[in-house]
Amino acid sequence: MLHALLPDRRNIVNKPLWRPSEEQQKSTNLARFMDQVSQQWAASFDNFETLYDWSIREPEKFWLSMWDFAGIIAETRGARTLINGDKMPGAEWFPDARLNYAENLLRRRDDGDAMVFWGEEKVRRRLSFAELHDRVSRLAQALRARGIGEGDRIAGYLPNMPETIIAMLATASLGAVWSSCSPDFGAQGVLDRFGQIEAKALIAVEGYYYGGKEIDCLAKLREVLAQLPSVETTILVPYTRERASLEGLGNAEHYQDVIAGQPGGEIQFAAMPFNHPLFIMFSSGTTGVPKCIVHGAGGTLIQHIKEHVLHSDIKENDRVFYFTTCGWMMWNWLVTALASKATLLLYDGAPFQPDGNVLFDYADAEAMTLFGTSAKFIDAANKAGIAPINTHRLEHLRTMTSTGSPLAPESFEYVYAKVKNDLHLASISGGTDIVSCFALGNPLGPVWPGELQARGLGMRVEVFDDDGNAIRGEKGELVCTAPFPSMPVSFWNDGDGSKYRAAYFERFSGIWHHGDYVALTEHDGLIIYGRSDAVLNPGGVRIGTAEIYRQVEQLAEVEEAICVGQDWKSDVRVILFVRLRAGIVLDDALTTRIRAHIRAECTPRHVPAKVIQVADIPRTRSGKITELAVRAVIHGREVKNQEALANPEALDLYSGLSALQE
Repeated sequence: MLHALLPDRRNIVNKPLWRPSEEQQKSTNLARFMDQVSQQWAASFDNFETLYDWSIREPEKFWLSMWDFAGIIAETRGARTLINGDKMPGAEWFPDARLNYAENLLRRRDDGDAMVFWGEEKVRRRLSFAELHDRVSRLAQALRARGIGEGDRIAGYLPNMPETIIAMLATASLGAVWSSCSPDFGAQGVLDRFGQIEAKALIAVEGYYYGGKEIDCLAKLREVLAQLPSVETTILVPYTRERASLEGLGNAEHYQDVIAGQPGGEIQFAAMPFNHPLFIMFSSGTTGVPKCIVHGAGGTLIQHIKEHVLHSDIKENDRVFYFTTCGWMMWNWLVTALASKATLLLYDGAPFQPDGNVLFDYADAEAMTLFGTSAKFIDAANKAGIAPINTHRLEHLRTMTSTGSPLAPESFEYVYAKVKNDLHLASISGGTDIVSCFALGNPLGPVWPGELQARGLGMRVEVFDDDGNAIRGEKGELVCTAPFPSMPVSFWNDGDGSKYRAAYFERFSGIWHHGDYVALTEHDGLIIYGRSDAVLNPGGVRIGTAEIYRQVEQLAEVEEAICVGQDWKSDVRVILFVRLRAGIVLDDALTTRIRAHIRAECTPRHVPAKVIQVADIPRTRSGKITELAVRAVIHGREVKNQEALANPEALDLYSGLSALQE
């Protein structure tokens, strides 16, 4: 029954690609946590599934146990765990707690590596835990001396480099609020974000490297500062040159001068309420000005530690990498691994610079234990014929995680065949909205191709049909039917909460509607078929775009694709745009083969009415393709916020196409 309902899996061998050995299972943090919980609450767990069931039946006990297991540092936890637990929104976790996020991340002060940084092949640096603590102390003192305090917003216009993390931790230590975007954002994209939150200080880089080239940021920075009147303090961080000119940057100061003027030493951590704002994150903003999503310190901390320690099995002295920019929530997720006393491996630049192997070189050189990346990176490595299993040792690598878009079954198989065959591969999914995950890895269980292994512990995740009925084995809407600690505190400048409620709670009253089109499998895992708002609906049949991508991107001629629905003659027809390998032209024979392959592997409803070759596919700055923007363009509608795109010029390729008029 399940395979009939999920046709895109019909050719997948129904056996796991990997199972942890008994020894591997016993050594996991999850196994230790289950022992602790069993003793603490006189509960009994046979496996992950029974632990998950308990965690959603007894959420207060679960999150209390998580607090203890994580060793969260706090001035007080307070007596209450949850109030208004029947309200969403409205529930409050640990309402009496007072803590500081940065204090929990800076618990180590020894000479071990806190961070290693590679800036393509141009820069190699490392910073010890003692040095990290000292620099956070110095910058926090400098910010305090410049009038920064609780609730003030500090904006980072920075690459994924050590100074970015230092700046965030200094901000958090003061009880101020951190927000960031990467330096590839154009001036308007920065203003659309930092202008809304009225940043009091701006910490920015003078330039960065990408694809072997040096990119200057000073002109954009001058333009941004000219239109951000709220900024009182500007600090310029060196990267591509030691002391860039401050001309035209108002009262800007050099970062090295700012911290040199402070003595360092102990940090005065401001003890803040559990829900005190920590991060302001931004929605992708491709359909308008981005939403400003406020995340609390306590919820972010406890949720991230749960995902790191239990789902990703991160331990003290592990060396954790995620390929991300600081404009994507995975940067925030990565940084919290410091709370587990792990080393952060930071990379900034092009992931295939210069020969396609740099990230695997990094894994070998720095004894990487967790390799985090995107589904697109894995697919691109596969298509490029990269086979690190033959060229790299990867002897310390235990876990590989993938997010950003659904990871196709073939990509799972590629990892085990060409990267490493004894590896926990975890496809994970959540979002900026919760700065964490709804579904992710289970170090105790098998890995099935195409599936996210498990729903997050303590997260009552279900799948609803259009009428709000819970379903299994069928495609529907991903929902969360009970409160969880990392729900946003609010949206910025949303005094009555109406925008917040409209974003998540209008589709199903009192229930979080996430906007992913998914199915729960017989293994209690999840398959994600794409975003609900991008679901195709030909003839009234709902089709997830990921189903089509999985098939068409198997063809050797196709580099990648984007699929949208076009309103046509009182119905919707499926339009498939393909970017082909260099030198290949879409002809009738290839078009026929694409359609035949999709028909054979999916259903006739999945077959595109039109297949059109394009030279580029628009994507957000975090690498996600933008179906909604393409759909708007082919219908002649304005894409309001093109600054959210990494390559907005690509949209021109979809405008006024004669093939779409016939």
